[in-house]
Amino acid sequence: MKTCIEFRRASLLAFAIFALHAAPALAADPPPYTVKDGDKVDMGTYKGFLYYGDECARCHGPGGAGSSYAPALVDSLKHLDKQEFEETVINGKKEVNTASDKVMPSFGLNQDVAENLDNIYAYLKARSDGMLGRGHPEHLEP
Repeated sequence: MKTCIEFRRASLLAFAIFALHAAPALAADPPPYTVKDGDKVDMGTYKGFLYYGDECARCHGPGGAGSSYAPALVDSLKHLDKQEFEETVINGKKEVNTASDKVMPSFGLNQDVAENLDNIYAYLKARSDGMLGRGHPEHLEP
C-alpha cells in the first residue's frame, strides 16, 4: 500500500513539473503577422514587405533569402528573437574574426526602418515560419 501511495505522489509531482514547464509553451505569444491563403497578409506585414524591399533586400536578397553579401534573414529569425533582431537593425553589427566578417550598418537613424521595424519583423517572421512565400503578397481587406 505504501508503494502505491509513493507512486501516486511521484506521478503527481512529475505531472506538476511537466505542467509548469509546458505552460509557457502553451501560452506563447501569437505570431506578429496574419497570413491567409498563403499570400494574403495583414496591412502591417504588407508594409513590412514594402519597406524590406526598399531598405533591406539589396543586401539580404529578395524575401530575406540571403545573398553572397549578407545572410538569409529567413534562417536567422529561426533562432533570433524580436529583441535581438531589433538590436541588430537599430545598432548594426560588427563581428570581425579570422573565420568571418559580419558587418551591418546601423539603421537606427533611418526613419523609414525605425518606424516600420515591427512591420519588417512581421514580414520576415512570416517568411521564416514558412507561412508566406517569396513573391509579392496581397494585403487583406480591413
